[in-house]
Amino acid sequence: MAVFTPVSREQLEGWLARYPVGALCGFEGIASGIENTNYFVHTTAGHWVLTLFERLTPAQLPYHLDLMRHLAARGIACPDPLADRSGALWAPLAGRPAALVTRLPGHSIEQPQASHCAAVGALLARMHLAAADFRPRQPNPRGLAWQLEAAARVAPQLAPGPAALLADELGAQQRFAASDAAGTLPAGAVHADLFRDNVLFDAGAAGGVIDFYFAGDDTWVFDLAVACNDWCIHDAHGGFDPERLDALLVAYLRQRPLRAPERQAWPMALRAAALRFWLSRLDDAFRPRPAELVVPKDPTHFERILQERRHAVPPLPPGQGAGTCR
Repeated sequence: MAVFTPVSREQLEGWLARYPVGALCGFEGIASGIENTNYFVHTTAGHWVLTLFERLTPAQLPYHLDLMRHLAARGIACPDPLADRSGALWAPLAGRPAALVTRLPGHSIEQPQASHCAAVGALLARMHLAAADFRPRQPNPRGLAWQLEAAARVAPQLAPGPAALLADELGAQQRFAASDAAGTLPAGAVHADLFRDNVLFDAGAAGGVIDFYFAGDDTWVFDLAVACNDWCIHDAHGGFDPERLDALLVAYLRQRPLRAPERQAWPMALRAAALRFWLSRLDDAFRPRPAELVVPKDPTHFERILQERRHAVPPLPPGQGAGTCR
């Protein structure tokens, strides 16, 4: 959510004319994030978020925009894309495909407590259940295939230690993906980026989930691992805070108990989630893009988390049963 593509007021007013949002009152760039260009947009009809997609192609956009519409229609608090007067959910702006979505109330939490983590766990489980019947399918854009491509780009620039770690973990994840165990894991549309800056809290409650533009089909246990690796760590080495981890997992499992294969895959899912974000941050660091506003991410943060998960993984909370899965 940086500003890579500047938009003038004149450009935006012309683009907004296709939407039933009234007159433009003001707009400003959003500095957080490093993937797309985002603006807060204020009109006489309300408040919106404008996204210009820097990497997603027009062919990829329907999955992400339709997923948000699908979830919003099922009561999940998330941005709802606004159709223009022709029914289209996106249109070109400043040379990029762009979409206008509803702006959710609230703000992100930098230092979450156990109560915040519990709210995130329950919300994530509801999202998985709500998306179980979502079609069409689209593979996780930052899944194993992309990771192998990214590793080939970044490995020559790594020191021997990190390079060896990367090669070993990629090999382990490839072997797991080819195993019978991987084929039994419940899967569907996942957020794949449920970090602290992508959940908004309003008056102490989870106000909604934003930024679905890394979404794709993957296992639900992977999506759960992504959330835990961000919301529940407590030190510079990536160690888990037991209270927050337990709060998130128990709240999730109350809504959607895990099957036995998911419990067995939990350590590898945590490692896969750490590897995915270590690689994406390395790729961004070695291939920086110019932007008016950008907040860089530290790749070594997830390198440390990966090392920690390879060393030890706390067990999942007991007593939730194997459950059934929709």
